[in-house]
Amino acid sequence: MSNTTVSAHNRPLPLLMVPLRRCGSHALRLRLNTNLQFHSPYPLHIVDFMPLVPLYGDLRDDDAYLQLVKDVVGLQAASMVKWPDMMFDAHEIFEGLRNQPRSVHRIVWELLLRSGEQHGASVVMDKSLDSIHYAHDLMELFPEMRFLNVVRDPRAQVASMNRAIIHEFDTTLNALAWVKAHDAGHALAKRHPERVLTIRYEDFLSDQEAILRRVCQFIGIEFLPAMLDIGASQEAKELSSMSALWESNCFAPIAANKDKFKSQLQPQEIETIETLTREYMQLYGYQCMTDAKASVPQAAAIEEHRATSGRLRTVAWKQLRVSAPGDYAARRVRADYLEQLRQRHVSTPAAQANLQTAC
Repeated sequence: MSNTTVSAHNRPLPLLMVPLRRCGSHALRLRLNTNLQFHSPYPLHIVDFMPLVPLYGDLRDDDAYLQLVKDVVGLQAASMVKWPDMMFDAHEIFEGLRNQPRSVHRIVWELLLRSGEQHGASVVMDKSLDSIHYAHDLMELFPEMRFLNVVRDPRAQVASMNRAIIHEFDTTLNALAWVKAHDAGHALAKRHPERVLTIRYEDFLSDQEAILRRVCQFIGIEFLPAMLDIGASQEAKELSSMSALWESNCFAPIAANKDKFKSQLQPQEIETIETLTREYMQLYGYQCMTDAKASVPQAAAIEEHRATSGRLRTVAWKQLRVSAPGDYAARRVRADYLEQLRQRHVSTPAAQANLQTAC
């Protein structure tokens, strides 16, 4: 074993779903989770933690790495959906990782792998789709890692993103994020075709069994007919009651919903999306409705979009607090935890020096 990789040692196969949230990822995860060979707890979405990592300084320092382990374990504890039957001892995890390559990704996957082992799974999946941007680091750590690349019609996905507090409140910004994520996903699939399975969400909508069979074959587990009976999943029922973003997850998908974007987006928004994503729409078999010749925004205009999205985000948090106080409280626990970590770091001269060095 090289000094930059982690041997599997008969541990579960690591699988990362990519490349962007609001692609129907929970629908796939929940169905696969009905198979005891498969384990995928609610994702940590470590991408939100990544801006803090430089503040820890040199991870070769035991104290710095131990603190990072403690804080990642704390992030899991602050998650709005708790992992079933799992409690982690940060000191014990640190000792287990002390002599292995040091990385925030290694810590995250140690939690995932231990959870999978606790549940007797042969495959563990992380649904932190944004981690596509760290795929190279993950493959260096885990040479056996596989990727499930889920493509969704960008018009439908952006329409969904526009209504989600985890994304921007702006069609242009979300379309740009879609392109960036799929640039990374497509490049990964081209470089490592044997390690990436690309599926279309619309194909899942039209034939769940066929797509689930493909996924099961790719990761070496058995397809079970029970995967098609999502109404029997207790996890799906519990998740659907926690947030308006997830309320449809306890029902069979409705194929007609793939065209809901037509009533959710204005014609100019559809053309903007089609203009920015045209090459991928052609690649994945989606037909444009417009000439796809909208003006591409320049840097100054994009900053205006960001400012508007920020104002709308503030309004959305206030509305969520009134309309869904439970959802609001659960999301705030995580957001407040991350902010507390940031404040703890930036208040110390050492952390400021670490940040200056990283920049």
